[in-house]
Amino acid sequence: MTVKALFSRALNLAPGRLHFAAHSHHLWPDVAYEAQGAAWDDANRHADRKWDLVFGDVVPEAQGHVAAELGLPDPNSLVFSPNTHDFLVRLVSGVERKPVRILSTDGEFHSFRRQSQRWEETGEAVVTRVPLAPFDTFDDRFVAAAQAGGHDIILVSQVFFRTGQAFGAIPALADLADPAGPWVVIDGYHGFMATPTDLSAVADRVFYLAGGYKYAMAGEGCCFLHSPPGFCPRPVVSGWFAEFGDLEGPPGGVGYRADGGRFWGATFDVTALYRFNAVRRMMAQNGLTTAGMAAQARELMTAFQQAVRDGRAGGLEQATLLNPVIDDGRSRARYLAFRHARAGDWQKALLAANVVTDVRDDVIRFGFGPYQDAADVERLIALCAETIKP
Repeated sequence: MTVKALFSRALNLAPGRLHFAAHSHHLWPDVAYEAQGAAWDDANRHADRKWDLVFGDVVPEAQGHVAAELGLPDPNSLVFSPNTHDFLVRLVSGVERKPVRILSTDGEFHSFRRQSQRWEETGEAVVTRVPLAPFDTFDDRFVAAAQAGGHDIILVSQVFFRTGQAFGAIPALADLADPAGPWVVIDGYHGFMATPTDLSAVADRVFYLAGGYKYAMAGEGCCFLHSPPGFCPRPVVSGWFAEFGDLEGPPGGVGYRADGGRFWGATFDVTALYRFNAVRRMMAQNGLTTAGMAAQARELMTAFQQAVRDGRAGGLEQATLLNPVIDDGRSRARYLAFRHARAGDWQKALLAANVVTDVRDDVIRFGFGPYQDAADVERLIALCAETIKP
């Protein structure tokens, strides 16, 4: 069986479509469909005792998969939520100093961008944003800003969602982390299962949040947070699931678990965890790894990148490729981001030709995944030549 065959249901639902937006809304493999049904069956088979199964089997399995993927020493450092925004709010609520002093960038995802701006409006936070450009100096500039001190939270993406450029100085930030502040938060949504990620050397000092909507192939609702021990022990925004287990806290006060469970929220739909567990089992059964899927995507991206440079992909050769495939040993996104004033027009033209990409402002992104092959890339090149006009 080919890897592409594992996605037969999703591909057959839209025959003829070229889905080059795996970085945005990854198609689900067939096992995810089966997992949906398993979640329904378990919910009704176990009824009132469903949560015993969820926290006894489903959650521990998911924790184990994430911990293995990231090299985390203790799966109990992980909790799940429907979205990463939940974790962002809980984390910031745990900072006792007001306003919260945050160091970040001008390239973070919409959840943080919007929320941090609103916190600034109300005086709840002061945010310093280091510009991504010019990116060849970004790592040094951001680390220097962090080393200057005066921040309660340092938040930065592992891979920046708009441009696909990767941050390469996580260890330097981890060296600054302290339970008394600053807390280092890595947004790993475009890194988790997109590129091999080993947090074993920094797991005791950094927070890491990501989810299953993209490269983990599990869809919405399966986000997670890894929290280092001793950091943010009592988030103010706290759900009732956080009061199960061995609790610590003042006598008569609100107790919190000492492990990652201190960040649990409240009742949520666990179906996404069933899908995620099924995907990870599928990968193990078929010998699939993040490294292998990243290498396959890299081959396809390299072929497409060369076609653009050779002028075979229409007006794309006039765009600026923000994250070219180069052999520098660094983590990278599984998409190519092209900047051009007509990016929005090009995305619409491709969609009319049944080619799915996505656009962020003046950047059009082409995402590559395991359900594509060399023939799909050749079709993409041909359709770009036909539809993307200078």
